Amino acid sequence: MSEECTPQACSTCKETCSDRKADPKSFLKDPHPKSRVNKVIAIVSGKGGVGKSLVTSMMAVNFQRLGKRVAVLDADITGPSIPKMFGIKKQAEGSEEGLLPVKSSMGTQVMSVNLLLEDETKPVIWRGPVIAGTVTQFWTDVIWEDVDYMFVDMPPGTGDVPLTVFQSLPVDGIIIVTSPQDLVSMVVQKAVNMAEMMNIPILGIVENMSYIECPDCHKKINVFGESHIDEAAKEHGLTVLDRLPLNPKIASACDKGMIELADIEIIDNAVKAVEDLK
Repeated sequence: MSEECTPQACSTCKETCSDRKADPKSFLKDPHPKSRVNKVIAIVSGKGGVGKSLVTSMMAVNFQRLGKRVAVLDADITGPSIPKMFGIKKQAEGSEEGLLPVKSSMGTQVMSVNLLLEDETKPVIWRGPVIAGTVTQFWTDVIWEDVDYMFVDMPPGTGDVPLTVFQSLPVDGIIIVTSPQDLVSMVVQKAVNMAEMMNIPILGIVENMSYIECPDCHKKINVFGESHIDEAAKEHGLTVLDRLPLNPKIASACDKGMIELADIEIIDNAVKAVEDLK
């Protein structure tokens, strides 16, 4: 390691040294002493606007309905949307022991930066290291109560926060979310490359906004053109888990904070992929 190196600079350093070759799992952070989290699943994409938060919420609600104890860690610090989807409006509270996640009406434990702000519309204008540190604290300082499955809603891309999550949290697998457009191959490639560098298993791909169903004839219409997801999945040896439609009812449920009441069985293959984790 160079004398000028710092641990925070590794993600942008172009030098090859022993520290860069270290096992990513050697950077893992211990959770809060009173936390118990069994499985951690990250929902990722190489770009924004493809529906990571929607897929995260749908996964959490499905496992909640299976009787599992579920948590959502909202790692999208500058664009948090999980609390709104779950209809959570009160702020998180804490004690000398640690910070407590806020529970939704159905019992899902949620931690998001919006739950720490007096005004949820106030922008979070922080630099990368501060944002990454906040995500780490959501793992180390929050008391997660007997969680069977934690879903991490990741920010887009492969920057500071995804690197922090993959290095600091014991991620058991990732689900890649994409859309049916020509750039899907590039989006998937970015996510695959980062997962491989971090030695984290990829459970499969979920294609969001795949089609819209005509309410009269029930014909599936490809709004964004022909899907390229199968070619991208084959190229990387991945499984296409589910194809999610554009559904106004689900969108309305998210806007009203009622995702827990929505009809979301359409993501059952992704649910099974997580259930099959050993």
